[in-house]
Amino acid sequence: MKKFRPAKKRVEVSVGESVHTLRELQEPNQSQRAALTGISQATLSAIKNGRVDLGIERAKVLAKALKCHPAVLVFPGCEVPLESAA
Repeated sequence: MKKFRPAKKRVEVSVGESVHTLRELQEPNQSQRAALTGISQATLSAIKNGRVDLGIERAKVLAKALKCHPAVLVFPGCEVPLESAA
């Protein structure tokens, strides 16, 4: 087993900012994401604004809709070495 190497914090980004940035890059609006994920538009808005925790299960569903790894949403701002990102 390889030695554990902690991720380096590159920038300060909240979960909501991470979700918002990914959405802007991929262009689905909040109602389209709600339809893709089954997560209500109100809940998505609350996540984006930091009023509701994302949680692992929601992160998995949302990451699939945004075509990214759930860790991008759960641990925003962390650097992941390219060789370990799969």
